[in-house]
Amino acid sequence: MKQGKIIRVAGPLVVASDCLGAKMYDMVKVGELGLVGEIIELNNDLAYIQVYEDTTGVGPGEPVTLTERPLSVELGPGLLGSIYDGIQRPLDVIRREHGDFVSRGIEMPALRRDKKWNFIPQRKTGDKLVSGDIIGYVQETPLIEHHILVPVGVEGEIIDIKNGEFSVDEPVCRVKTQAGSEEEIKLFQVWPVRRQRRVKERMMPDEPLVTGQRILDTLFPLAKGGTACVPGPFGSGKTVVQHQLAKWSDAQIIVYVACGERGNEVADLLLSFPELKDPSTGRPLMERTIIIANTSNMPVAAREASIYTGITIAEYFRDMGYSVAVMADSSSRWAEALREIGGRMEEMPGDEGYPAYLASRLAEFYERAGKVVCLGSEHREGALSVIGAVSPPGGDLSDPVVQATLKVVKVFWALDDQLANMRHFPAINWLQSYSLYRDSLKKYMAEKVAEDFTDLSQEALKLLEMESELQEIARLIGVESLSFKDRLILETARSIREDFLHQNAYHPQDTYTPLRQQYLMLRNILYFHRRANQALEEGGDFKEIVSLEVREQLARMKYLAHDEQALLDIEKQIDASFKELSSRG
Repeated sequence: MKQGKIIRVAGPLVVASDCLGAKMYDMVKVGELGLVGEIIELNNDLAYIQVYEDTTGVGPGEPVTLTERPLSVELGPGLLGSIYDGIQRPLDVIRREHGDFVSRGIEMPALRRDKKWNFIPQRKTGDKLVSGDIIGYVQETPLIEHHILVPVGVEGEIIDIKNGEFSVDEPVCRVKTQAGSEEEIKLFQVWPVRRQRRVKERMMPDEPLVTGQRILDTLFPLAKGGTACVPGPFGSGKTVVQHQLAKWSDAQIIVYVACGERGNEVADLLLSFPELKDPSTGRPLMERTIIIANTSNMPVAAREASIYTGITIAEYFRDMGYSVAVMADSSSRWAEALREIGGRMEEMPGDEGYPAYLASRLAEFYERAGKVVCLGSEHREGALSVIGAVSPPGGDLSDPVVQATLKVVKVFWALDDQLANMRHFPAINWLQSYSLYRDSLKKYMAEKVAEDFTDLSQEALKLLEMESELQEIARLIGVESLSFKDRLILETARSIREDFLHQNAYHPQDTYTPLRQQYLMLRNILYFHRRANQALEEGGDFKEIVSLEVREQLARMKYLAHDEQALLDIEKQIDASFKELSSRG
């Protein structure tokens, strides 16, 4: 392999000479320890290298080995349930074999070579293959069949396909290409992290990613294959929201990228996830989860790689036809890595010191999401949803990272520290948040849940907006000065906030609510509002109306969220309550 020579070290940036022939984004081994780095700029024979490990003690004169291949990830059986660092080193294996600390320059394959997997072929000798075809599968976990795909660029006729137990680097199929050469297909493949995986066609996302969080699914839904942004100040619950989505969303595969987050938050994730059960099957949640653990005390530059490592693994499972969700927590820490390297390279800074190309890099990342028709001769659809947390300083939504993210995502879940301080979870501000997937999901909601689902959610949002305006007036002139109809709006909006939007993440019934039950809960609250309005018009007493016992039933609905009949019965109780009120005159 060719070698260059270090001439300058500036933190995570290393400059090496004698690197003619190197390419952008090639992986290199830096110094005597062989630290992993990536070329991010070339100038004549000088290579500017972003090093993903601590460069303490590395100095001029040490060698730089050019691998002449891009920074890539290994994709195959063994990914699910694994915990990797930002450059796909298996942290659980390193801990088991080398202790609690990751030694600098340590090399370890991402997928175990000693483990045998039972490969079951679904094709036979003589079959024609194209890129993206499924040749068989491995039952990787009880929840997920790991489909073995024909690598991109391989097409031809099967001349031999095996059945039995194989390690990931043993060939299971041989293909004769149109050029006459033979290609071996193994259980794993390698893919550069910065290159999007190819698809046949991109489709409009038209199915919701059901999260069980009522404010998200009902008011601000995210589509499978969509993109969402969760900005908020420190302590407002970004990580808790991401954890809830990872636990409860109906994606088949979860890739959680802890990008520069605090060590205690990542430790909580690593300790809690192996104990959690998948709600639909009762199996351990880790059987469908991959964690990229990159904490704030790890080298800054490694954050940049971690987000690409996560999205590339997610694309691989999407290509099998699965629905995949990526939780990126948080892209602000990733942007800080860009700012650090940009400063070291003496680039012209943009807003608040971030590089001028921040927006384009964020757009490149989020555009890898989508609902697609996968490569292959058989029709197969997959979806990749991306939910990115953003941590602007002081919760300032004018921060460049927030603004650049909002230009490319379609769902905005704005976290509010005031709501968080009031112990309102999820602390998502319903007046600032929005979803641009409402119209594309309207047909699905009408067919699968209820025809008036979208109309009810819009009515609820309108009441919440009216509440905000009325509260301003009430602060000036007092609540008693408002008309009874306006005071009823305040009461109904409070019921929506406290009885519907507020959820207890630790309560077994309240932590997750199916879509149909969300609809029934909201319908009951709005039905009470309509009946109360009608009673007021007929001369009913306001205090008596808002003191009806059935309102206690509305407050307890969240604990009946899995009992559809009980929710349906509440509507009858509302009718009975108003009938009794009317009979009393």
